[in-house]
Amino acid sequence: MIDPRHIKCPACGHEEYKSLFHGTDRLYGTTDRSFTVVECTQCRLLRLFPQPDPAELGKYYPENYWFNPASGAASPLEERYRRFVLSDHVRFVEGAIEAAGERGPVLDVGCGGGLFLRLLRERGHRVVGLDFSLDAAQVAWKQNRVPALCATLSRAPLPPRTFSTITMFHVLEHLYDPIGYCDAARELLRDDGRLVIQVPNAACWQFLLFGEHWNGIDIPRHLINFKEKDLVDLLDVCGFEVVRRKHFSLRDNPAGLATTLAVGLDPMARRIRTRQESPRARLFKDAIYFGLMLACIVPTAVEAACRAGSTIMVEARKK
Repeated sequence: MIDPRHIKCPACGHEEYKSLFHGTDRLYGTTDRSFTVVECTQCRLLRLFPQPDPAELGKYYPENYWFNPASGAASPLEERYRRFVLSDHVRFVEGAIEAAGERGPVLDVGCGGGLFLRLLRERGHRVVGLDFSLDAAQVAWKQNRVPALCATLSRAPLPPRTFSTITMFHVLEHLYDPIGYCDAARELLRDDGRLVIQVPNAACWQFLLFGEHWNGIDIPRHLINFKEKDLVDLLDVCGFEVVRRKHFSLRDNPAGLATTLAVGLDPMARRIRTRQESPRARLFKDAIYFGLMLACIVPTAVEAACRAGSTIMVEARKK
């Protein structure tokens, strides 16, 4: 039986919807089960329906899917690459910190291994990480030497009005209750604080072209698929106003298109699926994937310039 709470649209409460398509776990292959993506007939929010319960959803997140434990400390080449593609995230957030009128502290929700926070800390900012994964928090502490807590934002042991800036990169689309997270962020922000959020943009050209094969839909891990308007409306309901928007991410947009076009070459997907590869084959596939990412920079930049990029990043302040 379907939980009646899952019938209502999480944005507007409307119960009527139309089915768009069916799909399964194309990226990691954690299940053969087929899921449906539906669109609310009133506000047109896209969501997975019915949503899997938490116990089931946890099975679709492979252990350490966000980090390669076999690599230990990142190689110098990998480290330089990751720093480079995170540079535009750092610049965007530093703009938000400056607008807030003070230098930190910054809370990164869903911090993973903490490299982004490490980059901010190296530029003189006070930082704290928060992640649901204990392994992620430990990597942030031990490898990147940034303080990190293992908790959900709505139950984090943090005092109100602590932070000048809170960031959430690719977090909201995974949540049953994104409103709860935005409300919690509002309580933790100072009066002039800034909230920076990035999500895949379901209004992008790639989704129109590839549909359920678009990497940004990520069935079954993405419970809600936001368009830019959906995100702005959500923040408005939670007492925020958007002051800045960005449609291109050097880290995410080209890589997302490359994975859409050749999911079998995605390095993390290959690792998660535990496919046996010789060192030569692994290097060859990695090189092809990297070349494909480079080729995807121009089309994804054009897409973003037309305000239809495959990700949307916003800076918001309290009303």
